[in-house]
Amino acid sequence: MIISKIIGSGSCMPERVIPNSHFDYLVENADEWIFSRTGIRERRFAHADQATSDLATIAAKNALEAAGIDASEIDCIVLGTSTPDMSLPATACIVQENIGATNAFAFDVNSVCSSFVYAMEVADNFIKCGKYKNVMAIGADTYSKILDFNDKTTCPLFGDGAGAVILSSGGNETTGIQHTYMRSDGKGWQLIQVPSSGSRKPVTPETIAAHEVFFQMAGKQVYVFATEVIPEIIRSLCAKAGIEPSDLTYIIPHQANVRMIDFIAKKFGYPKERFLLNLDRCGNTSAASVALVLDENLRNGTIKPGDLVLTMGFGGGLSWGCLLIRF
Repeated sequence: MIISKIIGSGSCMPERVIPNSHFDYLVENADEWIFSRTGIRERRFAHADQATSDLATIAAKNALEAAGIDASEIDCIVLGTSTPDMSLPATACIVQENIGATNAFAFDVNSVCSSFVYAMEVADNFIKCGKYKNVMAIGADTYSKILDFNDKTTCPLFGDGAGAVILSSGGNETTGIQHTYMRSDGKGWQLIQVPSSGSRKPVTPETIAAHEVFFQMAGKQVYVFATEVIPEIIRSLCAKAGIEPSDLTYIIPHQANVRMIDFIAKKFGYPKERFLLNLDRCGNTSAASVALVLDENLRNGTIKPGDLVLTMGFGGGLSWGCLLIRF
């Protein structure tokens, strides 16, 4: 059986740091108000002339450098995003051109904040089928471009960024992606959306005036959804692998809200310090979330050979999923 493994990772964070105090115009003492509710201290926003593909390109190049291979050796690029450069073509094709991956085919996947774990699932299966040797999975988003900055319930939560990994054949029962678990529930599609952004409700002066071109989220319902599916994700994947949650070296959760992390830790009696986080520094970076934390902790040596890591995402769709990776 062919098993895929990560041979390189990379990431990109915009230079522009946005502290919580930036939102003082929305709420008094914004730093304390935001931090106490989310665990976020600051986030990064792309510059006006930076698009999702720009961040994804840097992350992709860094992953290639880490893997020690040339872009011409990439067979496929799967880019997870819900903030593409434009509705068409696929942002992955722009990244392909930027990095010179002349022998690859490229396409986007959109499962909102689950997009990177979905991209990893696709990449893993492409490797397992035996047709492809090196597949790049990218998670990248620039939510600063679609936020309503008069909505205090959403705009302080998000940041921009991109992360990438390259999967290759050569894993085994003790190294590589061991198990995956992906789910969605379309009954909840309305909870996270940009109402006027496609064929159902095209952009018009009226939808712009109604702020329907911006990100919207039913926060309380989404919190309930997340706290229900997170335990289900962990239990199901661990059962599939024949292990207990306590056997995990680390969990890399989607970086949405520290209160959700507290809930998981209490639910499973799992030490909070074994959750790898960048939420306080980056905010919710949507598709980039898990990818950024993964790259950071591979590069700083926190994740070591032999470690067993569960990465999980959840978001719009509604969608959720996770991967069990042995390094």
